[in-house]
Amino acid sequence: MYGRLRYNVFYAAARTFVLGSAFVLSSCGGGDLGTAEKIDLDEAPVQTVDNMFVVQSENGKLQMRMEADVMERYQNDSMSYEIFPKGLAVFGYNEEGLLETEITADNGRHVKVEKDDSEQWEAYGNVVVKNIINQEVMETDTLYWDRKNEKIYTDCYVKLYSPDGYMQGYGMESDQRARNSVILRPFDSYGVIVHDSTEVIIDSVNFIGPLIKK
Repeated sequence: MYGRLRYNVFYAAARTFVLGSAFVLSSCGGGDLGTAEKIDLDEAPVQTVDNMFVVQSENGKLQMRMEADVMERYQNDSMSYEIFPKGLAVFGYNEEGLLETEITADNGRHVKVEKDDSEQWEAYGNVVVKNIINQEVMETDTLYWDRKNEKIYTDCYVKLYSPDGYMQGYGMESDQRARNSVILRPFDSYGVIVHDSTEVIIDSVNFIGPLIKK
């Protein structure tokens, strides 16, 4: 998900709809043939993919993977975009190959403008951003990923849970790995002042080995 990387795409149960000449349908009410309703090609997807699974890697190292139940691709003369009407999940990995970031949402869109070769990812509805290594969880309604500037941001209401406390407010900016999230207009937040220096925090997602009993 990071940088201009070559990626491999694995599609399962792909359905590609070729849109072209008009056709004639048989009428259910009688023997006469009826003409099909006009199809608006600008509103019809040029491709639909079920059970989408995308892997992005660099130099043999996993960088990102994305999963979605359905992807629909639309295209016109100036831009192309994909929508994910049944939600999507994005998983980002750090330099050591550990799972670091997880983003899930009820809906999503990826827009690419051919004129300036720009693109942006958008996630909508119950957006949850987890930084597993920092043990931070952020919740919002809308999230944008600016690939060129390598950052994620939103203007919406945000809740951020972390080992250091709880924050809420409007607007958020962070690097694309969600390592340094900053709420722009916070209110009614609180922090944890005292920590137990003997507490052992385990990354249960990436940890390999026996868990320590509490």
